[in-house]
Amino acid sequence: MAIPIWVYAVVVGIVVSALMAIKTGREERQLEMEHIEQEGEIYIKRLEREKERRDEEKATGE
Repeated sequence: MAIPIWVYAVVVGIVVSALMAIKTGREERQLEMEHIEQEGEIYIKRLEREKERRDEEKATGE
């Protein structure tokens, strides 16, 4: 009993689709991590500026 060629095509299509889904998921996670890192850097810089501002107020207020 021979398996029709379209069955092989369907199996190949499923495998390719799964590989592309995995690849896309990895890329999205990488982009998300880069975005989170950028937002974290912005937040840390804001905290540092606020600390400097408070230190200046203490120095001039005393």
